[in-house]
Amino acid sequence: MNDTRRCKHIQRTRTWQVFWFILFFYKVISGQLQYSIPEEMKKGSVVGNMAKDLGLDAKDLTLRKCQIIAKAKKQYFSLNMENGDLFVSDRIDRETLCGAKPNCFLNIEAVIESPLSFYTVTVEIQDVNDNPPTFSKKHFEIGISELTLPGARFALGNAKDPDVGSNSVQSYSLTVTEYFSLGERITKDGIRYPEIILEKTLDRERQSFYELVLMATDGGKPQKSGTALLNIAVEDVNDNFPIFAQDTYYVRLNENVPIGFLVIHLNATDADEGSNALISYSFNHIPENAHQIFNINSSEGEVKVVGHLDYEVAETYEMTVEAKDGGGHVTHCKLSIQVIDVNDNIPEITVTSLSSVISEDSPPGTAVALINILDLDSGINGEAICHISSALPFQLIPSSSSYYKLVTAANLDRERNSLYNITIQCVDSGSLPLSSNKTIQLIISDVNDNPPVFEKDKYIVYIAENNQPATSIHKVQASDLDRDENGKITYSILSSNIEDIPVSSYVSINSISGVLYAQRSFDYEQLREFQFQVMAKDNGFPSLSNNVTLRICIIDKNDNAPKILYPSPDIEGSASFEFIPQTAERGYLVTKVIAVDADSGHNAWLSYHILQGSDPSLFNVGQQTGEIKISRDLPDLESLRQKIVILVKDNGVPALSATVALNLVVAENFQQVVPEIRRQPKTPDTSSHLTFYLVIAIAMISLLFIFTVIVTIIYKCRKTSPDNLGSYNRNVYPQFTLGCPSEISDTSLPFPFSYDVCVTLDSKQNEIAYLKPVQNVPTDHLIDTDDAGYGSVLPKHDLGVEVCRKYFFTDGSS
Repeated sequence: MNDTRRCKHIQRTRTWQVFWFILFFYKVISGQLQYSIPEEMKKGSVVGNMAKDLGLDAKDLTLRKCQIIAKAKKQYFSLNMENGDLFVSDRIDRETLCGAKPNCFLNIEAVIESPLSFYTVTVEIQDVNDNPPTFSKKHFEIGISELTLPGARFALGNAKDPDVGSNSVQSYSLTVTEYFSLGERITKDGIRYPEIILEKTLDRERQSFYELVLMATDGGKPQKSGTALLNIAVEDVNDNFPIFAQDTYYVRLNENVPIGFLVIHLNATDADEGSNALISYSFNHIPENAHQIFNINSSEGEVKVVGHLDYEVAETYEMTVEAKDGGGHVTHCKLSIQVIDVNDNIPEITVTSLSSVISEDSPPGTAVALINILDLDSGINGEAICHISSALPFQLIPSSSSYYKLVTAANLDRERNSLYNITIQCVDSGSLPLSSNKTIQLIISDVNDNPPVFEKDKYIVYIAENNQPATSIHKVQASDLDRDENGKITYSILSSNIEDIPVSSYVSINSISGVLYAQRSFDYEQLREFQFQVMAKDNGFPSLSNNVTLRICIIDKNDNAPKILYPSPDIEGSASFEFIPQTAERGYLVTKVIAVDADSGHNAWLSYHILQGSDPSLFNVGQQTGEIKISRDLPDLESLRQKIVILVKDNGVPALSATVALNLVVAENFQQVVPEIRRQPKTPDTSSHLTFYLVIAIAMISLLFIFTVIVTIIYKCRKTSPDNLGSYNRNVYPQFTLGCPSEISDTSLPFPFSYDVCVTLDSKQNEIAYLKPVQNVPTDHLIDTDDAGYGSVLPKHDLGVEVCRKYFFTDGSS
């Protein structure tokens, strides 16, 4: 037994130890605070210092991230993290929170980290006497039959007071009268129900109605009270009708109330009692449209919404409600329901009188469309303001409360924008604005306001000569920003003449494509360049046009062979003999071959070559100058006769050439040359009087030489310009300057240019060469004169060069 008791004692001791350990651990980990405050405290009122009560420093609340969590739907309390005060953050109504419960608590959990701790804070809400007692009805209708015996009790509705304890209803009192007294009935729950006790027999004929005041008083400080009016009707028979509180009930409803919304609770009273006081409700007269929207509860008198209200359908509903008691007595009241508009309709945009296409030349202010705005709402909810983008060249002008006029606000340009999508946005003025948009597509039609424009301000076209007629040479292109017929372009050449010849005989143009065609084959030597104007004209009305200058430049081709001027290849017999004195040394200038080329540029660059000869090594020819000179000493012979053929070649591709044969005779004097000339075989057309003509020719040459010397001296005295005097060894290349800007132009002298050349046969004599320009020399006036075979004088030739040849003899004769 002792061992058993000892074990039990040890077990109890351990149990208490565990209990105290758990209690101690709970206090450390989870603490509990309790406060008590009265209801209806002002926001910000301090409940208590939670940090101090928990034994914490106020700074720890922030460092340890203290949080309070309410176990109610609302957060009634907040914690000041700076000082640890717990304060009221929302209105606290004990009656709302706890109703009739005697005790009312609000629980809060405080969570603190590092280490994690939980604290429960309980705040007791104490009741204050802030509610007076109220009866369920302001008027109690009581019917008492005149046959009722004294002492009869009639129960009344008790007064309600949300407060509890002594603040609730404590007593009732009744207006003092000899017929009635106040009694009370207390239930087991302690609820007091007032009753009126009939003290004396009622006589309906003496007084059929009694009005008493029933007062309920609570026990608070200060006391509050509430009253109800007792209407006591002395009943004889069922002669009391149901009674509504008012004849007409006015109700205002928003049109967006939900289905099932309580409109009004109608309550009719009947002074009768029993079955005679049972009232049923119904609609006596109701419009057909309201019958689908409203319904009444026959026993309770509640009118509810059962359909969708729409202010735009009906603004008011008026109906008659009937109340009927159990005895068949009926009474009526009028129910007037006014529907309040809410902003539930967007503005409707209707476009009338729309011009879907307007011309681009429409002036500002041109009407495009008429806009009608309809908003089914009323008041400011139905007032809509419309606008369009300010970046568009259009403007909305209000013309009335519901109409806008869309007009052009600036000049239109189809070429910049041919299509506009105009979005009209309308916004009403409701508290929650509603808006709608509508887009109008507007096409801008074209007018002929843009002339054709060429790709270039000026065209320069290069064409090689000898082209095929009717071939395309170029294409001009113009563009027109207009469309359709206004942008369709036709091309034509403006009439003009080129050297009295119509330009149409040179070129033509395709009126549709603008392709130019050559009407003839061009010859550079006849026509270097010409220009004309091409007109581009659209098909609009009135039509617009533009001109451009087109310059045609003919490019030279190597189609002319060199022409030898001296010695003339047409002269036969003694005309081809050249005299060389035996005393001539190496480098002696025998003669010079002169040739020209009608082409220009590289095609007219000439080079001279010895094609063949009896002894080619005896002579050489300057490749650029054409000068034939002795390349080595003459052999010791009494007479030496040589024949060489000179080739003159141009620089074209392919190169063209010409040849000339020269007979060179070496002698001591000119008289030794004459027998050589005479030994030449005579041609059939040689004159039998050749000797006579030769003598005359020598005489004329002598006179001409004297005259030339005199003229030269006079000319040299007057003008010593180095441009007019020079040696015959000077390289002269007649070149041609193109009129068109071209890469083949070498800026040489313009062609044609005439030459007067005087050549001495003796290289020791001074040579004089001078140039005389002769413009526009016709080739049909050229004369080729053969004088006695000793020399040839060509006054003029087809390339505008005049050549004269003079012989100077060692003995002074000519």
